[in-house]
Amino acid sequence: MKVTAVFDIGRTNKKYVLFDQNYQIVEEVSESLPETTDEDGFPTEDIGLLTEWVQSRWEDLKNNPKYDIKAVNAAAYGASLVHLDAENKPVAPLYSYLKPYPEGLLSQFYSTYGDPTRIALQTGSPAMGMLNSGMQLYWIKHTKPELYSKIISSLHLPQYILFLLTGRKVSDYTSVGCHTMLWSFEMWDYHEWVKKEVIQKKMPPILASSSFIYRNGDKGIQSGFGLHDSSSALIPYRMALKKTFVLLSTGTWCINFNLFASKPLTSYQLERDCLNFLTPEGSGVTTSRLFMGREHDFQVARIAEYFRVEPDFYKKVSFNPAFLDADTPPFYTSCMVGNGPFPEPSPQEWQVSAFASAESAYHHLIKGLTDLLVVSLQLIGINEVDAIYIDGGFARNEIFTRLVARSFPNHSVYATELPYATSLGAALHVTRPQAYEFKDEIIEIKP
Repeated sequence: MKVTAVFDIGRTNKKYVLFDQNYQIVEEVSESLPETTDEDGFPTEDIGLLTEWVQSRWEDLKNNPKYDIKAVNAAAYGASLVHLDAENKPVAPLYSYLKPYPEGLLSQFYSTYGDPTRIALQTGSPAMGMLNSGMQLYWIKHTKPELYSKIISSLHLPQYILFLLTGRKVSDYTSVGCHTMLWSFEMWDYHEWVKKEVIQKKMPPILASSSFIYRNGDKGIQSGFGLHDSSSALIPYRMALKKTFVLLSTGTWCINFNLFASKPLTSYQLERDCLNFLTPEGSGVTTSRLFMGREHDFQVARIAEYFRVEPDFYKKVSFNPAFLDADTPPFYTSCMVGNGPFPEPSPQEWQVSAFASAESAYHHLIKGLTDLLVVSLQLIGINEVDAIYIDGGFARNEIFTRLVARSFPNHSVYATELPYATSLGAALHVTRPQAYEFKDEIIEIKP
């Protein structure tokens, strides 16, 4: 069977997915690998274990007589760098993007390179410490100079997985352009601070969206260049949809992508958790973020505790607009300090005790989250597009999807069932079909 193989590396699950020529999944293998700690005791990905897992699974696939692998690609989470020495072996831990950034070093950086807002606007990246992967290299250079001198190549994680598969070292736009603080959206090149630090010399050349032939003995396998997972998940929508749209990628974070926004970011947007991404071809994508899944889970736990119901009670709650007509207290967030459209701390805690039932409270929780989402979408030009597509966990939440449709009566609103969008995007990107169409994955939502 002719297949395309995609290695899809998430924070929790590592998997490979095999697609047939009609982009149907023929095999999926998913595993969880234990974390390790870095030299400071901070939890992080075990790069040695991950390397071994990818290499062994790839060898098994290449030697499997059931499959004729025609193409391969990789997708992985962002803001993570693998640093290789002269022998192409990892020379440092894969430092976690959750690791705190030293305040003194941050002060040193901005005293050298100027106003944080200016740099953030130029790079389309709010200042987020280690989540700005360029700042990880700056941190190593200035706090671990001996380690820095051993680094020959620094690869973002998707490109490291690709290197394990093909032996080729590249950089790509989707990884360099995702809140790294490396890329100047004004100059369409590495930012001036990167060049002054000569950090770009540690990174392989950026190659625009394309593919190459990887030789496996006498056989040629078409290979992509690896993709940042969020950008990969956009690809099926870009290929299948003819009208303008915003994609809501929902989970712990709700990340909203508008491919069709043409204006540069403003400081107002930046302060409200808007940022830029890059497509594989190097075009900008205006994005906003909302810590919606985390807020949802926190408040659901409060509701369940107060009303003494099961923690997953909300999964059985059906949409009932009557619950929304009652006069109730305003919704206040607890998990969105420093992020989202209203990053200031809430003046008080949301009053779960004001509701008569868990069902009523849950409706108002989703209404509160939807109201925040409306502002987040307005920040990225929602009124300039025709449709809204909701992907991920919240696409299966009837109350949420109905309230989004009610909030945007002039838009077509769709819930999508594409649990493998990231893997599919990577497969589509390397094989480049002339067209791709959704089958039964799209459901139109009525208010």
